This record gives sequence, C-alpha cells and structure tokens, in this order.
Amino acid sequence: MTYPPAEPPTEGTLDPDDWAGLRAQGHRMLDDMFDYLATLRERPVWQPAPAELRAAFRAPLPRAPSSLEAAHNRFMREILPYAVGNAHPGFMGWVHGGGTAVGMLAETLAAGLNANLGGRNQVPVEVERQITRWMRELFGFPDAASGLFVTGTSMANLIGVLVARAAALGRPVRRAGVAAEPTRLTAYTSACAHTCVAQAMDISGLGSDALRLIPVDDDFRMDVDALRAAIAADRRAGLRPFLIAGTAGTVDVGAVDPLDTLADIAADEGLWFHVDGAFGALAMLSPELAPLLAGIERADSIAFDFHKWGQVPYDAGFILVRDGETHRAAFDASAAYLSRETRGMAADSPWPCDYGPDLSRGFRALKTWFTLTVYGADRLGAAIARTCAIARHLARRVQAEPALELLAPVALNIVCFRYRGTGDAAADDRLNAAILLAVQESGLAAPSSTRVRGSLAIRAAIVNHRTAPVDVDRLCDAVLRTGAALAATAALEPHPIP
Repeated sequence: MTYPPAEPPTEGTLDPDDWAGLRAQGHRMLDDMFDYLATLRERPVWQPAPAELRAAFRAPLPRAPSSLEAAHNRFMREILPYAVGNAHPGFMGWVHGGGTAVGMLAETLAAGLNANLGGRNQVPVEVERQITRWMRELFGFPDAASGLFVTGTSMANLIGVLVARAAALGRPVRRAGVAAEPTRLTAYTSACAHTCVAQAMDISGLGSDALRLIPVDDDFRMDVDALRAAIAADRRAGLRPFLIAGTAGTVDVGAVDPLDTLADIAADEGLWFHVDGAFGALAMLSPELAPLLAGIERADSIAFDFHKWGQVPYDAGFILVRDGETHRAAFDASAAYLSRETRGMAADSPWPCDYGPDLSRGFRALKTWFTLTVYGADRLGAAIARTCAIARHLARRVQAEPALELLAPVALNIVCFRYRGTGDAAADDRLNAAILLAVQESGLAAPSSTRVRGSLAIRAAIVNHRTAPVDVDRLCDAVLRTGAALAATAALEPHPIP
C-alpha cells in the first residue's frame, strides 16, 4: 500500500536541510574507514595520546551546533589514531576480535534502521531468532533452546547464573530473594576462570564467597577429583550445590576444561552445567578444533561472544540455554505497557525482553547475521583454526630461542612466554614488565601480561583474522631485541608489575 507524500516539517526536526550534502559527507566518512582498514599495517598498533589532546575532551557541554564535517575531521585527527588498536594485525594484547568491513557496513544499516529489539512484531526480532536457531544447530541443542544477544560474555555469564538460580529455587526466589532460602547455594568453577563468574555470583545475590575456585592440573584444566571433593564437602556442611561453570578457553592461557567429565559430574549431582565459552566456544565452527570442546553440547547454558573469534564488531555477546522455558521463567514480567496481542504490533511473543533484563536493546543480531551469511560458517571456522596454527608457530619460535621461555601449553590461540633473565624472580618480572611496555609503546606489536605459576608472562592472544605468522615473528623479534638491550643496562628502573 502506498500513501500520498506528506509535507515534511519545516522546523523542529533533526534531519538535514541538505540531504545531498549529508550524503556526500557520509560517503567521505565511509571512505575514510575503508582506507583505515585497508592501511592498518602502515599504522602503529597503539600509541599514547598526548596530554593536550586528552585535555580537549574535558570541554563543557556544547550548546551551539557545529558541522558534521568538523566532527568527522576531529574524529580522524584526535580519536581514530589513539584507539586501543584491536583491528590491527599486530594487536595480541587481549582476546579482542578484529572486526570486518562487512560487519561495519551492517552496523551502519542497523544504526539507520534504529530498531529496538526488546520485542514487538518485527522482522529484526526474527533475525535474532534465526541466529538462535543456527546456534542450536552448531552446539547440538534442542529446538526448545532459547538464545539472547547481550553486550558480552560477562552479561551472558550473569544470565547463566540467574537462570541456574531460578532452576534451583523456582519462581519464588524472584520475589523473596535468596535471603529467604534456608540453605545457601554453592557453585564451582576453575581457579583460572574469568572473574566475571564471581561477579555474576555477587550481582545475583548469591555472594562470591559461595563460588568455589577449583584447582587446576598441569594443563590448567579444572581438577575433576578436587571438584567432586568440594561438592561432597559442601553437602556434608549442609549447603546446596547448584552450578558447575566450566570454561572453554581460559583467559590466561586458553585452556579448555574437561567439559564431558564436568557434564557427567553435573548429571550425577543434579547440578546446572554452564560453560563460559567467551571466545573458545566458537571453535565449534572448525572441524579441526571442535573435538577439543567435547561435552559442550551437554551444557545447560553456554555464554560466548561473536565479537571475539566470530569477528563481529563490538558488541555482540550471546547466551544459549537448553531449556527455553526455564530461561524465560527467570526473567519474564507482566506490565500493561508490555501486553501481548495475537495481531498488530504487540503480537509475536515471546519477545527477547522475556529472556533477559534489557527492554531497550540494539540490533546486534544484524551484524552477526551479515557476518555468518557473507563469510559462511566454514570460512569463519578456517580463520579460527588459522589463529591457533599461528599461535603454535609462535610457541615453536619461542621454544627455539634460548633467550625465551614458554610458560604454559598452547591449547588454542594464547601463548604465554617470557624473556629469560638472571633467575632472580623479582628482577626477571621487572625485566619482562619493562619489555612489555617498550614493545607496546613501539607500536610494532601489542601483547599484554598475566601471571603463570607466579611468574610475569608476556601474553600473546592471536584472535584477529588479519594476524599472520610475520606479525608474531615481529613480536618475537621485538621481545628479543628489547630484552637484550634492557638486560645489558646496569640498572632497571622498577616498573609496576601487572
């Protein structure tokens, strides 16, 4: 159906007076971002921002308008050069995806549409549901499984804990809270798990003290015998175990917990089995890597990010729950302004807002849908497998260099190593901290640090699809060169140890 054009308003709107001028400026902005992505290797990975530039962002609230061109020019001059640099192939600091031009364009479409994905009868919600169907297929979940886009795995893990809490205590906990329960709930995760799991216990009212951090084995995987013992000890103490949170790709070294055995223990003990797969879960896209995640298909819930190994632009976290009704029961609410109908704009329930805390939600599903549709699961899986192959290349290089030491097995795509010093632990930590800072500030590569068995490690996380063997070789060469120069100096200034 078509309607006669209405007369556009002459005042009050924020639309431009000159659409042709806006179109031209928009094309310039898009071209600048294409140029940025196409020339990443010609730029430093990261560089510190000058103090005077930072000071300019302390200006008061602007009252008068300015031009889009001026704002764009300032972005190019003062913002773009001083980002953290995770799009760059030399970025290996944290588990950040590199994004793609396809995802960038999809995000532009989503921003133009400006759809609120809280609910209502609209096809954008159907796009999110299709991603859920695809994830059911990928992880072997049943048709009754539910899924939801969130900001990231920190939020997805929180939702996983809240759904597990609801499964254990039922709907009454939503009214009375956990303080009304006579028996305290306890949960279990690896000592190498991400801190957001403890944070989820905190926010959910269960308390981080109720989370048992289970020791790990020599490969940094959860010790299943210690897990069984901890569960038994809590039961003897009159507590109520309710959740095991396994990890597929630990934050420090990329280890994968023995998920199949954890699933067995959860089944035997009647516990909810959740998997924090922030980056590692999407290894399921690679036939070569998927066997490392054996047992993940038995999870009750899985949290992961498309914006890491999936290369979707930030942010695009996801939670998949085996029992969609239990998931919905943890969050759905009734209100007059959320009433549902069988037809019209209030039809097509249940809505995404019934499965999480957000009523206002962006169209994260579109950039994910574009990424999966344009590249295909097989190509994305091959890119994931390639990052692991590059990590193994770096590990071999480290092991071949007498001046370097590999500190942990390389399970997936994270390499933890250090420059060998004098053997004095504190001095060697200062040396490696100084090497890390010098390499970051050089702009050649951007590793981060962690601690492995008490020692400061230089940590290279190979997540970006643009990263190649030459990039990790540059990192290795920079560490060797910087380490030799610093070690030769008579005195090292103490550095804060991360």
